[in-house]
Amino acid sequence: MLSRKSFLKMVAIGGSYLPLQKFGFKTSRTEPAKPRVISTWKWGVPANKAAWEILSQGGHALDAVEAGVRQIEADPNVETVGYGGRPDRDGFVTLDACIMDHKNHAGSVAFLQHIKHPISVARKVKEETKYIMLVGDGALEFALDQGFKKEDLLTPKARKEWEEWKQENHYHPKEPPTGNNNHDTIGMIAIDTHGNLAGACTTSGLKYKLHGRVADSAIIGAGMFVDGEVGGAAATGVGEEVIRTAGSHAVVENMRHGDPPHVACKKVVERIANLDYNKRSFKNIQEGFIAINKDGEFGGFGLRDGFEFALHDDNQSQLMKADHLI
Repeated sequence: MLSRKSFLKMVAIGGSYLPLQKFGFKTSRTEPAKPRVISTWKWGVPANKAAWEILSQGGHALDAVEAGVRQIEADPNVETVGYGGRPDRDGFVTLDACIMDHKNHAGSVAFLQHIKHPISVARKVKEETKYIMLVGDGALEFALDQGFKKEDLLTPKARKEWEEWKQENHYHPKEPPTGNNNHDTIGMIAIDTHGNLAGACTTSGLKYKLHGRVADSAIIGAGMFVDGEVGGAAATGVGEEVIRTAGSHAVVENMRHGDPPHVACKKVVERIANLDYNKRSFKNIQEGFIAINKDGEFGGFGLRDGFEFALHDDNQSQLMKADHLI
């Protein structure tokens, strides 16, 4: 077996450069990283803009992803995230979110009600407690103790749609949920000028879900995952499919083994599609992943046509149509 000492001597004698990372040796970054942020769906464009205001000034990726997704949590016109999110079948808006930095420090909240910005509560869990996840009434009590304001998140429009749904569906959630706009989580991954990564994910989950259902967006490794030595990934779609495969963690592990982000995302989508229990039509279900690796390379991939993700960097802000399996 080639020792480190022998290897370095061989390189010195040969006078040639070999990629040390290939042999498991860490190399130091000699130039500042180029900041970049990606996020899911069309509302990723305004979310990225908010994140970019921080990244472009040399700010930290963690601050950027929190600020970015907060923009969407506060938008009543986005019916799958935060304020304006569609309720469960009992009429309650319940929110899930998680946040993670490049050192594997993370926080999350699940089944949180009455707080407009669950992503910021998740960050408080990360920074003010020794825990990672708080749920339900405990998460709400913690948020109030931290100074968050209790609010009614069910907008008049959302309430009207819910009441109409109850009349048409006799209180039974549809299985499976239909349409792209029923499970459009916002996930965001950023890399800053320090070369550090961070990620955030937040959602109100499937509309008219069973009371108590929790989405992948609250689960580290499912809805979002970051490894500072490799990269980060985030998911969108029906959360149960992502949870079963630890989807975002799987994407990062694929990148760890050498896959570029696009391929890493594609492999996990293929895995979801090929699970034995999933031998059914996917015409009404979407799954998608986005990823950035440590070098700033990015990519995304969806189960079906229609998945989009937004990119913002020094060059441009754009909405990109992802490749897809079906």
